[in-house]
Parts: sequence; structure tokens; C-alpha cells
Amino acid sequence: MDVDQYLPILGLLVLGVLFASGSLVASALLAPRKRPTDAKLAPYECGIVPEIEPPQRFPVRFYLVAMIFVIFDIEVVFMYPFAVVFRQLGTFGLIEILAFSVTVFAALLFLVSEGALTWGPAQHLTRGMPSRTSSSTIVRIGADPERAA
Repeated sequence: MDVDQYLPILGLLVLGVLFASGSLVASALLAPRKRPTDAKLAPYECGIVPEIEPPQRFPVRFYLVAMIFVIFDIEVVFMYPFAVVFRQLGTFGLIEILAFSVTVFAALLFLVSEGALTWGPAQHLTRGMPSRTSSSTIVRIGADPERAA
């Protein structure tokens, strides 16, 4: 085994550690020392001061959607090598990738059955106005209803 092949990987690992530790040291040295005021800690959105505190926890459905993303991301990562060498793998490779895909699809079905794609309570539409006609539109604008008919 030739160790020289692993020197670039070791070099990248050392550079990564140096960059991460250098970033932490620079942040500690350059960060302001005084504590922020209440005005700077307050949430700000469109110039409107919030009247209630934001919720502290994400709903579980958020994590279920994240799990769906991770599952399909992993599937795509495993599909690329399979697509490159699928002729060499033959029937064995096809059976293995089908088993993997069925497992991933079963995970998707489980997450959907748990409500991963259902956001909030069920919405029911209520009829607010009668169906629109040219006369009802004229009435809404403010014209005389008898002249519109």
C-alpha cells in the first residue's frame, strides 16, 4: 500500500482543521465585547414590533419533511454509482437497487401516513359571496343596482 496516495487527503484534513480553528479564533478576537441591548435582541420584521413571542419549537412535521429530503438525497447519492456500473452488476445489482428503492419508498409512505405533508388543520372553504356576474360586479363597485340589471 502506497502511503503517498493519502497525502493530499491528509493535507485537506489539516487545512480544514486550520480553517475551522482559525475562524473560531478570529470570531473570538473580533466579536464585540459588550452585551447587545434589548432593542437589538428583539425580533424585527417589516418594521412591525411583534405583539407576541415567537414559538420556541418547530412542529414535528418540519422534521418529517427534513427526513424525506435526507432519504431521497441518500437515494440519489446511491443511484449515481449504480447508473455508472449497472451493466457490470447484472441481475444482482438490479435486485439490490430495487430492494433499496422499495425500502426508500416504504419510508416515504410511512412519513406521509404520519402526516409529514399535512400542514395545519384541514381547511374548509366557505362560500362568502354568490357567484360573480357582470351585474354583481357592478353592484360591488358601487353603481346603482337597478341600472345594472
